[in-house]
Amino acid sequence: MKKKVTQIRSKIGWPKDQKATLEALGLNKIGASVIVEDNPSMIGMITKVRHLVKIEDINE
Repeated sequence: MKKKVTQIRSKIGWPKDQKATLEALGLNKIGASVIVEDNPSMIGMITKVRHLVKIEDINE
């Protein structure tokens, strides 16, 4: 299964590690979306910035 991750809040004012996590996910501006695999490392990254993103399940 995959997840669609969309940035919904700005990274300004948040810690450097959270900014780096957004960049590692491939998100760089509000409204940007990426599709990621549903594996433990991605889930950990998404959890770290869950207050800045919206997550949707994609059934493929």
